[in-house]
Amino acid sequence: MSIQDFWEKALKKTEIVRPRVQPLLSNAATHLPYICLSESSINQGDTVVRKGEVVVEKPALIMPYQMPHFEGFDFEKEMQFNEDTLTNFFLVRGVSFPSMKYNNVTSSMEVQAGSLSKAIEDHKALLQRHENVHSGLIVGPEDCWQFSILIFVAGQVMRSAEGDIRRLLDDHWKNQSFN
Repeated sequence: MSIQDFWEKALKKTEIVRPRVQPLLSNAATHLPYICLSESSINQGDTVVRKGEVVVEKPALIMPYQMPHFEGFDFEKEMQFNEDTLTNFFLVRGVSFPSMKYNNVTSSMEVQAGSLSKAIEDHKALLQRHENVHSGLIVGPEDCWQFSILIFVAGQVMRSAEGDIRRLLDDHWKNQSFN
């Protein structure tokens, strides 16, 4: 399957069941924990549960415009293309991520007995019971889970952008009133 096929499949089949409530931090690294559920391609009727987090780090150096850095997504190992191919793929299609470092760390992967719909309900209830506003719950295809997680991250970045711009303007106007 080509990178285009993986991307289109992820766009069609990814669902953000429960987004993270808190916005991204504008002055420090933000940890975006997630639970990504997929129908198992090996054990029909079961669900693959990936838990992890993407750390979105503010760059220490000024990076070129629209040159994000992706680590830990295993594109090369699982899909046979590297980070440069991914960055160029996004650039050509007008998909832009801010020039930050996105480091994915998968903490666990297991197969849960039972259907995807049951797993979704179980994990929604668990997150609600623990009042977890930090973690996102994502459903996506098993063979392109990386793109599903990037779609989740992109959604979080977009949700935070409006607040970030508002804070920048507020700070600007406060500074202007003191001058």
